[in-house]
Amino acid sequence: MNLLVLGATRGIGRQTVDRALDEGHTVRALARTPGDLPEREGLEAVTGDATKEDDLRPALAGVDAVIFAIGLGRATARFWQPTRLFSSATQALLPIMEEAGPKRLLAVTGFGAGDSAQAMSLIERAGHRAILGRAYADKDRQEDMIKASGLDWTIVRPTILTDWPGTGHYQVLSDPATWRNGLIPRADVAHYLVRAAAEGLNLRDGVVLTR
Repeated sequence: MNLLVLGATRGIGRQTVDRALDEGHTVRALARTPGDLPEREGLEAVTGDATKEDDLRPALAGVDAVIFAIGLGRATARFWQPTRLFSSATQALLPIMEEAGPKRLLAVTGFGAGDSAQAMSLIERAGHRAILGRAYADKDRQEDMIKASGLDWTIVRPTILTDWPGTGHYQVLSDPATWRNGLIPRADVAHYLVRAAAEGLNLRDGVVLTR
């Protein structure tokens, strides 16, 4: 497959680029600083802003699927500040995909976004919203936009992320009755994203990933 990865220079996005290349896929990485990615066979790193249609349109040409793995980075204070990054990028992306393709979108949000918040206890939800509330309010908006689209989407909600080595052994929880918090390595999220893109898993569904 030819994949477009948004948010490719760090975190889950970077792990996804590496995983996809290791499995023989080709990857186009749209990033503001594509020089942060090492040169690898099969990788096309292009400069662009994922919130701008003029940058997204050429980046989408000829790809089979989009993996949206944009994050806020690890500066804790950024989670407490208002953001529209996720919804703005999604708002720019969806019309182009619906018009010209590709139709396959995998979007990483997080456990606690959208209707998965209902799976948290009251104490868990209060703590989560106190720390991550502003970022997750925008992830909520993002999920609503994706669900209203006509794309073949999958919303991927990892639980608490770690930098542990991936194992390939994790749970993909689709039934809301089974949703729960936990831990998962970023590498295992990347494993699922590449597999789900290649195999068409969990179409028009929101899943929770945990060990």
